[in-house]
Amino acid sequence: MAAKKAPWDRPAPKRKRSRTLTTKDKSEAQQRAKRAGRNYPNLVDNMAVAKKKGAAKKKGAAKKKGAAKKKGAAKKRKGTTRRKRS
Repeated sequence: MAAKKAPWDRPAPKRKRSRTLTTKDKSEAQQRAKRAGRNYPNLVDNMAVAKKKGAAKKKGAAKKKGAAKKKGAAKKRKGTTRRKRS
C-alpha cells in the first residue's frame, strides 16, 4: 500500500466548502503549535482543529436529525397540491 501524501502535495478536495476557524479554534491550533515547539500554527495544526470541529458537528447533527424526523412526520400531509391562481 502506498504511503499517504502530505496535505500540501494533495490536490484540493472537489466541491467541499472550507471551514472557517472560530477564535476558539484558532487558539486551540496555537496551543497545538506551542506543544510542538512552534511559534505559530501551521497547515497541519489548522487542519487537525477543523477536522475535530467537523467530527463534533456531525455527531451533533446526527442526534438532531433523528429528533427532527420524528417531528417532521406529524407535519407532512399527503396528496395536497396548490393550484396557481390566475
